Amino acid sequence: MSRVEWERQYAAAEASGRVRDADFTTLSGDEVDPAYGVDDGEWPGQFPYTRGLYATGYRGRPWTIRQFAGFGNAQQTNERYRMILGRGGGGLSVAFDMPTLMGRDSDDPMSLGEVGHCGVAIDSAADMEVLFDGIRLDEVTTSMTISGPAVPVFCMYLVAAERQGVDVGKLNGTLQTDIYKEYIAQKEWLFGPEPHLRLIGDLMEYTSAKIPAYKPLSVSGYHIREAGSTAAQELAYTLADGFGYVELGLSRGLDVDVFGPGLSFFFDAHVDFFEEIAKFRAARRIWARWMRDVYGAKTAKAQWLRFHTQTAGVSLTAQQPINNVVRTAVEALAAVLGGTNSLHTNALDETLALPTEESAEVALRTQQVLMEETGVTNVADPLGGSYFIEALTDRMEQQAEAIFEQIRVMGQRGKPEGYEHPIGPITSGLLRGVEDGWFMSEIAEAAFQYQTAVEKGDKRVVGVNVHTESSAKELEILRVSHEVEREQVRVLQARKAARDEPAVQAALAEMIRVAQGDGNLIEPMLAAVRAEATLGEICGAMKELWGSYREPARF
Repeated sequence: MSRVEWERQYAAAEASGRVRDADFTTLSGDEVDPAYGVDDGEWPGQFPYTRGLYATGYRGRPWTIRQFAGFGNAQQTNERYRMILGRGGGGLSVAFDMPTLMGRDSDDPMSLGEVGHCGVAIDSAADMEVLFDGIRLDEVTTSMTISGPAVPVFCMYLVAAERQGVDVGKLNGTLQTDIYKEYIAQKEWLFGPEPHLRLIGDLMEYTSAKIPAYKPLSVSGYHIREAGSTAAQELAYTLADGFGYVELGLSRGLDVDVFGPGLSFFFDAHVDFFEEIAKFRAARRIWARWMRDVYGAKTAKAQWLRFHTQTAGVSLTAQQPINNVVRTAVEALAAVLGGTNSLHTNALDETLALPTEESAEVALRTQQVLMEETGVTNVADPLGGSYFIEALTDRMEQQAEAIFEQIRVMGQRGKPEGYEHPIGPITSGLLRGVEDGWFMSEIAEAAFQYQTAVEKGDKRVVGVNVHTESSAKELEILRVSHEVEREQVRVLQARKAARDEPAVQAALAEMIRVAQGDGNLIEPMLAAVRAEATLGEICGAMKELWGSYREPARF
């Protein structure tokens, strides 16, 4: 590929109206080209997409401002969503509370004291209706950050859309659904890996056939990095998880060029500016090459790695929290220069509590300042060709490929020669790594090395181990009242009393009957949700069938 081909692609985009009518000059008024490079080198929009997916860069479309929010009950979170959209946010991202993330109802004894505290409580389709009241689901893209009970929550989302009168087939959004990262890092699973993979495979089949624009998987490196991994580990473990889901789709007989575009990714943007940019560039390159050369994807869309980014929560400090605005801005800029497709910026007070409306607005405005004032949307991959960035990108790719080989070898360990896992070789390695606690051990070692460096002063953190003097005042933080939990439980129990109980039990029984065979579970689960079966009831019925899971001890 070459500059000539890039010029052809850019001109075609201009001719079809895919370049924004905007001021693409410097602050001093000087014209800048849409991209720069050597004539016979790689240009934006060219395989393997190191420099970005589109010839136009952000001139065609800027990244989506997708702020992550959720607290208290559905009505409170709906008000926050309206604020975000009203002040220029381009998409929504739902944060769920811990009971919801674990597939439990708000009135479950295990939920006591947790309802609405780290996200929004969702017990049934009725809550989902309130959550998106006044927000047309066919007019906004919505990301839902949940994995263990992701499929029943997705069914509640579909039923809420039906009740709005929306054509469900036209929905566009993302469901996280990434169960591998739960076993690797976040620990929010319901069953063992195989039942979860069954559900994910069913979801991939369903969306591929009926909701083609919807992305049923957002493969998440964010939580891996937040657990303490290095950048290379985040990159490699995340892409390996993605390869596992590609193998799952292929094992279901799906066409990689059809389901491949429905896979998206979710990365952390940490504070080491150049390393993060290199990580994002390497991710696109690796994914494109593997999708084409290993899994046979022929179309560009199936080879593209689309990703959302969130700035690093783990980089925020409780000491001198105002400094977190600076950290977040630097991390957001790294994500943008790395070519992110959408972005969430953390609020300065998130290390202490859920963000207040004021701190959430500052986080939103951080993205808007970058987008509107700094000129970063003018040129695609502006750091491409930098000796440092290119060397870091190459090194990140090499480190990731070495880890992929470790995972492949793990998958064959103890197996007879010629053994083939029914899903695929990377899947075999992922499952073995989870079973042996290998991922957990590798991340723990990386986290220990970093913490040791901080405590020795080799790694410096402003306000923590250097420049600790401060005149900062204590922040006002958001506190979720315990009345939220009492009211959520009251409303849930009233809904249970008012519904058609025989219809609920019949729908749950039919769902389990299908689960005992090999049929697709989405339709029977939708039927249970329409009857107002709760999240806890659906997940509890499946746990009775499939059992629960406890990770192995690792010392």
